[in-house]
Amino acid sequence: MKKLKVLSVFGTRPEAIKMCPLVRHLGTLPEVESLCCLTGQHREMLDSVMDIFQLKADYDLNIMQARQTLSGITSRTLLGMDEVIETAKPDLILVHGDTSTTFAGALAAFYHKVPVGHVEAGLRTGDKYSPYPEEMNRTLVGRIAELHFCPTVNNRRNLEQETVSGELFITGNTVIDAMKTTVRPDFRFSVPELNSLDFQNRRVIALTCHRRENYGEPMREIMEAVRELALRHPEVEVVYPVHLSPVVRECAFGILKDVPRVHLIDPIDVENMHNLIARCDFVMTDSGGLQEEAPALGKPVLVLRRETERPEAVKAGTVKLAGVKKQDVLALAEELLTDRSVYETMAHAVNPYGDGHACERIGQDILWHFGRIAEKPADFSAKA
Repeated sequence: MKKLKVLSVFGTRPEAIKMCPLVRHLGTLPEVESLCCLTGQHREMLDSVMDIFQLKADYDLNIMQARQTLSGITSRTLLGMDEVIETAKPDLILVHGDTSTTFAGALAAFYHKVPVGHVEAGLRTGDKYSPYPEEMNRTLVGRIAELHFCPTVNNRRNLEQETVSGELFITGNTVIDAMKTTVRPDFRFSVPELNSLDFQNRRVIALTCHRRENYGEPMREIMEAVRELALRHPEVEVVYPVHLSPVVRECAFGILKDVPRVHLIDPIDVENMHNLIARCDFVMTDSGGLQEEAPALGKPVLVLRRETERPEAVKAGTVKLAGVKKQDVLALAEELLTDRSVYETMAHAVNPYGDGHACERIGQDILWHFGRIAEKPADFSAKA
């Protein structure tokens, strides 16, 4: 029987972290020909993830431009995907999450009448402008996709309420699978400054802050909270890999540059980031992926946003919404530093996002959908 040709399309580092283990797993299935198309929405950070997972792209659109706009990313991806789809003739196109690459890749597949599988489907805040443009991207992909690979029960429930068409599966999140490759007890950081940190005796906080909706006053308030936290607590070290966005760097360096024990470093690859999380005390972030990654490593997370599309972790107790106001962020961070019972409760809550077998489930779900196996695979279920 002819192999199923599955084309995975992604273009940013967060997508690559979650899709590379899936591309690799699909390549081990005898029934599947696993192909990979990069848009290059991010470039250096994307390539480093591919290297870590020892993957080579079959197609590379290389669309990244200086100061690129959302319209430019979308249009260049659409045009580039035309030729890729005509050449590859895939049976299924997989996209991930909520980026502009995700939306444009799904739309291109729809224009060519190729079925779409949406990995990490069903995440919602209910506010189309927050996160922006991610909420609208994933909502639109939900209307296009025929296979919806939901990390959690709540994600599936969101899609059921929207009455999307197609098959809904609960798989867990592939980022948990990725960490089986990236996290190692003997890992040496590629950044000397990180190797010199005393993770055993210091309270090391991993910080990320880069989302568009936090630009301006929210980001300034967050940075002021971090500044105050470091000045009040001499036992604290803050590690902040600063996003390359000029807006982010201007704010971060303007407020935190000369603050003692705040380490402003360049962006780091996924291996360095995952191992930093594994060794730090807790995480402060406006990132989506870190809300899933840190709980898998037993680390509390303070989300530097007003809402989250990942309420499962809040409900489970591994994550708290800190908002974007200085005093709120500062109060919750100090609570984790000073109240051991609060810290332990968050650190030992059950991770709702997976058991490291999401890629296997997605592979089996694809085979079942195309009639290559007879029995529908069991869904993932988070257990205490």
